[in-house]
Amino acid sequence: MNNTAKNVVIYGAAGGIGSAVAQAFAADGATVHLCGRTAETLEALAARIREQGGKAEPAVVDAFDEAAVEAHAASVGRIDVSLNLVPRGDVQGIPLLEMSTEDLTRAVTNGLRGNHITARAAARRMVAQGEGLILALDSGSAHPSPMMGSTCPADAALDTYIRSLALELGPQGVRAMGIWVAGLLETLTVEKLQAVNAAIDEQAVAGIHAALDGARMLGRSPRLADVAATIVFLASPAAAGLTGTWINATGMFPS
Repeated sequence: MNNTAKNVVIYGAAGGIGSAVAQAFAADGATVHLCGRTAETLEALAARIREQGGKAEPAVVDAFDEAAVEAHAASVGRIDVSLNLVPRGDVQGIPLLEMSTEDLTRAVTNGLRGNHITARAAARRMVAQGEGLILALDSGSAHPSPMMGSTCPADAALDTYIRSLALELGPQGVRAMGIWVAGLLETLTVEKLQAVNAAIDEQAVAGIHAALDGARMLGRSPRLADVAATIVFLASPAAAGLTGTWINATGMFPS
């Protein structure tokens, strides 16, 4: 797809999606700047990328710290792609009538704040360059779903923010887009699900996977590699005419 020589900054890089995206960008020739809060996981990911022949630069950066994000962006210099994958603190599974105000608003506030801080730092440099791409990711839950708690309003806010950013930055050559991702099977493991529900076992996880497959319009769930490849494509010259939209990788509802 030819992202050779690009600088790609990924916040929340050491998570499941971030690791896959970072490795995909590195395999496509980009230098990936891996940002997160834990040095050990960032260094381990950077080592894997380098072993595969890629270029990676880990950095401990809190995406909610405006000064830290600006300082890191300045140290990178040219930024071609900025992607924020930082968790927002979503709360699900509680009826809205029983949810606290703090639980409802946390993901909305964190999602907007974190994405604005990182997007703004990148956009300032991209405007000076006359090109660049700002990417965001959410679950597409602005299409309301019951018991999704704070995720629906948080996704709706982020969807609108990215579209607004695209309108403002487009005339200056800078693109802004997002990708909807929900229920990636590789991220729904026994270990991860047991962290929130100790009663979960392998049979229950298999049932969850089957239910997700059945909920997709194509009858199958997208894989982590599919999502990573889509994100890399959006940054490539082949997608240079795309902006202001959200790519639907959930397969659960029409865009």
